[in-house]
Amino acid sequence: MINLDMARIFDEIADIFEVKGENPFKIRAYRRAARTIETLTQDLKVIAERGGISELKKIPGVGDAIAKKILEIAETGECKKHIELKQEVPAGLLELLAIPRIGPKTAAKVHDELGICCIADLEEAAKLHHLEKLPGLGTKVEENIIKGIAQYRRYKGRVLLSEALPRAESIVTELKKLDSVSKITIAGSLRRMRETIGDIDILVVSNSPQAVMAAFTCLDGVEDIVAKGDTKSAIILNGVDVDLRVVAETSFGAAAHYFTGSKHHNIKIRELGMKQGLKINEYGIFRGDERIGGEDEADVFESVGLAYIPPELREDRGEIEAAKANRIPKLVAANDIKGDLHVHTNWSDGKNSIEEMAMTAISSGYEYIAVADHSPAVGIAGGMTAEKIMKRQEEIEKLNTGFEDDGIKFRVLSASEVDIKSDFSMDFPDYVLESLDVVVGAIHTKFSQDRETMTTRLVTAIENPNVDIIAHPTGRLLGKRDPYEVDMAQLMESAKATGTIMELNSFPGRLDLNDVHCKMAKDYGVLIAISTDAHDAMQMRDVIKYGVATARRGWLEPKDVVNTRGLEEVMKVMKR
Repeated sequence: MINLDMARIFDEIADIFEVKGENPFKIRAYRRAARTIETLTQDLKVIAERGGISELKKIPGVGDAIAKKILEIAETGECKKHIELKQEVPAGLLELLAIPRIGPKTAAKVHDELGICCIADLEEAAKLHHLEKLPGLGTKVEENIIKGIAQYRRYKGRVLLSEALPRAESIVTELKKLDSVSKITIAGSLRRMRETIGDIDILVVSNSPQAVMAAFTCLDGVEDIVAKGDTKSAIILNGVDVDLRVVAETSFGAAAHYFTGSKHHNIKIRELGMKQGLKINEYGIFRGDERIGGEDEADVFESVGLAYIPPELREDRGEIEAAKANRIPKLVAANDIKGDLHVHTNWSDGKNSIEEMAMTAISSGYEYIAVADHSPAVGIAGGMTAEKIMKRQEEIEKLNTGFEDDGIKFRVLSASEVDIKSDFSMDFPDYVLESLDVVVGAIHTKFSQDRETMTTRLVTAIENPNVDIIAHPTGRLLGKRDPYEVDMAQLMESAKATGTIMELNSFPGRLDLNDVHCKMAKDYGVLIAISTDAHDAMQMRDVIKYGVATARRGWLEPKDVVNTRGLEEVMKVMKR
């Protein structure tokens, strides 16, 4: 069992507690632990085995009760309290919680009042307008539930990149331990780093396929063996479909290309090959019956006269033409990032102090962070007042002086994630915005305003001379909330005209801007900030890779990303 499975258990415990009306502080504790655990790069089981409860309690948000449960799960694979709680609520009630826009209180209400225990019954009740008659719901909530069901069905069977990648890497780590495995790679849409994944594909070269298949089908967390053969097996592992293929070493490169996809990219490659009298498939590159390549993936591209195309670009979005002209961009990489321009601390809803966030950034090789704690409108997040910003500034200046005295090339920037209100105004007056190093504008409310209004709302912020960055510009939450309606072309035009930076929010459930919009920004000449929106130090360190992956899918190079620049260059780019 890996960290994501533990996080899911704690989320489900919190859901059940909320349905049962338990203490809100207890609910928040489990939610906070789940959010921390799902972004940990260290295996919780290893931490538990190494230091027990005392070591686990060093993790932010993990107290004694949760540490004991982590230890129990690490040792037994399950949590007794979780099992007991699941027996106290109808099974269908938990299914309802998978629907965006359905919270535990609403799920409990429709169950108690209408006896609804499954999604089909909920949909029927909504379409018959039974939900709008319930106290506290109404027509708007009913409409949102219908939209949520449709969204749930679109995403059903898909998992976030941030869930699929650790699972795949865990499988690869286990299979690499086998002496019989000489080569192994992740393939499919996961290798292309798509934001959601239908299944996991893994390719292996081995001189003992049977041993590999035996190990694969016996991995921890296997729920079902769908198929088991000499060269191909399929399992369901912790709810995710995983396919494994063993291929010949001479075919490994061709197979890696073929099974990475995308389908349309592969078709174009095969067509190019046919024009040159070649047959290109998962077994190799052939001229007639003669194999002329395929052991290395680069062989596929060389055989049709193309430069190597990174996996993230293989979507038939112009990469073939770019490779023909030798214009494949040198894509941005995680080690190009020199700072994070959107993090939170315990001055608002973050878990760590400014110093703790700074020290983690320094250990990551960064030169700066922008501490962008919330403005007052986000009351639930402990939004700051102008007075609170002044007090925080004293702490920032003290830290920066200390870094300078110690010869550490690092600076904490004073910033705020400032709400763009529904009346188009900013949540802080200009004199407060002017006092900050960085202003990050963001929408957190009234997502249902029409396209024209939302566009005007964002453009007004973009044109504000004090707003440097627009955070998570479409407001989406993958699988939970669709993007709000907005004219992206108009946003890009305004951002280009004003020098405003658009954010690529790396948080796994956002990845906003998406890859298509990142490419659009590049084409307009609008700079992107790959930020984490981290609410604790470990998130800042661990989730940046998902933003970088999306940036690479969007064809971004280091020059297109503002925080690949050093501090002095970054500050020159800011509006003030």
